[in-house]
Amino acid sequence: MSKFDTYFLMTTEDAIEYAKVKVPQMEWDSGSMTCREIGDGNLNYVFKVTDDRGHSVIIKQAGGVARISEDMKLDTDRNRIESEILVLQGKLAPGYVPEIYFYDTVMSACGMQDLSDHEIMRTAMLEHKIFPKFADQISTFMAQVLMGTTDVVMDHQEKKDLQRKFINPELCDISEALVYTEPYNDELHRNNVFAPIADFVKEKLYNDEELHCEVAKLKMDFMTKAQSLIHGDLHTGSIFINEDSTMVFDPEFCFYGPMGYDIGNVIANMIFAWANGDVYGNSEFCTWVEEVIVDVVNLTMEKLRAYYEEHVTDTMCKNEAYKNYYMDTVLADTSAVTGLELIRRIVGMANVKDITSIKDEAKRARAEKICIMAAIDFIKNRETKKCGKCFLNTLKDAIATIDA
Repeated sequence: MSKFDTYFLMTTEDAIEYAKVKVPQMEWDSGSMTCREIGDGNLNYVFKVTDDRGHSVIIKQAGGVARISEDMKLDTDRNRIESEILVLQGKLAPGYVPEIYFYDTVMSACGMQDLSDHEIMRTAMLEHKIFPKFADQISTFMAQVLMGTTDVVMDHQEKKDLQRKFINPELCDISEALVYTEPYNDELHRNNVFAPIADFVKEKLYNDEELHCEVAKLKMDFMTKAQSLIHGDLHTGSIFINEDSTMVFDPEFCFYGPMGYDIGNVIANMIFAWANGDVYGNSEFCTWVEEVIVDVVNLTMEKLRAYYEEHVTDTMCKNEAYKNYYMDTVLADTSAVTGLELIRRIVGMANVKDITSIKDEAKRARAEKICIMAAIDFIKNRETKKCGKCFLNTLKDAIATIDA
């Protein structure tokens, strides 16, 4: 009987034995195999197994509780969801996700392609590296996966089957709490608010009833708007990158929701990267990030529109006026989620290193206030953001307001 016939959390030593069992096609050199636990996320355990022959595999295992908090109990089925999503995304957008070698229902683990020739994008952004192909590549990935899984282009029954398959209630519950609720009231006292801006947060976020109303609308949209099969957590920590390639991974929060959720997450995390570059005076990097913000919005919308026009199957959706209306809703959702992500990563339970690594307290406080002011505008005035330049201008206006 195999030790892997019953679920348990693996150690690095276990992962080596597991790789031998689950990925025998690698023809491992057993004597030289080593393993490191490389997971830096909040939920899972990630092992990199290698040998001296150049073989390597990434083993990702889902735990029953979140690493960020033992109070968060989780269904390990999320690893199955992630594996199947990566396979589907690989079909819709070939070359933009790692290859999946296997999924194991007993151990709630999968084996995937090692992308050691790439680096985590957030790490690269903290070093202020520039990737000229990123905007074009990430916009292609989002357009093909997001529009490719809508009722506009899919057979409606097939789409409903996918929706049923990837309903993902537990991880949606985390997003509903950490993105759409707690940053505005700290009801469970889990927010991480930087002390120098505590009064600012209270005034701008906790006490703004108009903002709460708009976020409540967005929360209900997130819970009920089954528009597209979204990644659900598409930030720079979920992207591997190098000069030539962008690879998206970690889609365990994937479910059917508003497609602007993914696009807005990308934009918000580029703003965090900009804030870090600005603090450390890297004007070349900041200029590139500003171009990326504009280009990701414009290119994604352009490619979504082109995909819609080429692949639309629903006869009622072939109406030109409806197509324009549809695209406007995607833009508005993108703006709103840009704001939501900015706020939850500044004051919520899971902050971002782009901001928390800023050592100068006054500069960090300024960066956080800029993000919050921009976020409020992105949320309250989401219907007015019609192009990439509008998104950049929102950031610039927030800077002017804070520096006035």
